[in-house]
Amino acid sequence: MNLDHVFVCGNPALDFAATLRARRTARFEMFATPDRLDAWYVESGLVDAVSPARQADVERATAVREAVYRLITARRRGADFDDEALAAVNDAARRAPAAPQLTHSGRWTAATQREALSAVARHAVELLSGPDVPLLKECGNPECTRVYVDRSRGRRRQWCGMESCGNKLKAAAYRARRKTAVTAAG
Repeated sequence: MNLDHVFVCGNPALDFAATLRARRTARFEMFATPDRLDAWYVESGLVDAVSPARQADVERATAVREAVYRLITARRRGADFDDEALAAVNDAARRAPAAPQLTHSGRWTAATQREALSAVARHAVELLSGPDVPLLKECGNPECTRVYVDRSRGRRRQWCGMESCGNKLKAAAYRARRKTAVTAAG
């Protein structure tokens, strides 16, 4: 499995929820170690630096991630929010966020683990209470469980990303068509 963090969902909260890959099958955990959580916060662009995570920070982040995923799933299905998931996300969002600082070279945001997690939770609150809710879709790849914001023309996007899922499914469909054509001809 690719260990690179992927940001194709259109919102940091959705990308955060997608760090448990293949939820219905292999279940690949992207936050297997504290340094992977640190890397996600920085690579996401939410912060420029984050204090080193401990295992307790990973456990807190994964609990919030799962709560965010449950809320996203409920919102997509038009179901009521789970009270426990609401409490977890709201508790994280209630924490003070990291304050950006102006430096000679530009903006710089250093954060604690709780400040970085607060930024993710705040994105989830804004997303799930905002105008993009009708645009939330789950990837058409049966092995992928990423939810993304579909801002495509006609809202016809089928995959979280072409590189991660679309190309694989298109290539598989092409091979299947070719095999059928060869079998029918021969």
